[in-house]
Amino acid sequence: MSTAAPVQEHAIIKTSEGEMTLAFWPDVAPKTVENFKKLARDGFYNGTAFHRIIKGFMVQGGCPNTKAGASGMPGTGDPGYKLKAEFNAKAHVRGVISMARSASPDSAGCQFFICHGDARFLDRQYTAFGEVVKGDDVLEKLANVATKSGGGGEQSTPTKRVAVESITIVAA
Repeated sequence: MSTAAPVQEHAIIKTSEGEMTLAFWPDVAPKTVENFKKLARDGFYNGTAFHRIIKGFMVQGGCPNTKAGASGMPGTGDPGYKLKAEFNAKAHVRGVISMARSASPDSAGCQFFICHGDARFLDRQYTAFGEVVKGDDVLEKLANVATKSGGGGEQSTPTKRVAVESITIVAA
């Protein structure tokens, strides 16, 4: 009886600025990876936007409140449940994708961020679950979108809509 290795899958994130390909780390964040893939397959992320951009730090998206016609403040939406954190030893460096959360460690659900620069102070405090393996130029375009104050005083709200058109899960 053969024990075939599980099929590795990637995510293709199609944005208004181009496409990025993500490789997953199911060995360190299995439940987070499965959740992200399920939401992507269900079309949950289609039509959302990157609502928080801090050049040199990260770009954040995945909030359902950023969809056209949605009510609720961008950055506060979730899929109706929360995930248990899967903190791990992966470093938060440029290109790493990680789950966004509130002050509570087990509050992530659907929102994610992609590091634009090194953010090692987040290590072991946020669930890193993959990395950009293609499309670093798109990450650069996203991070360079002009921003304004989002109310919290931080210059992080994009001045134009930066859409997540779709996220497709494909065999690697």
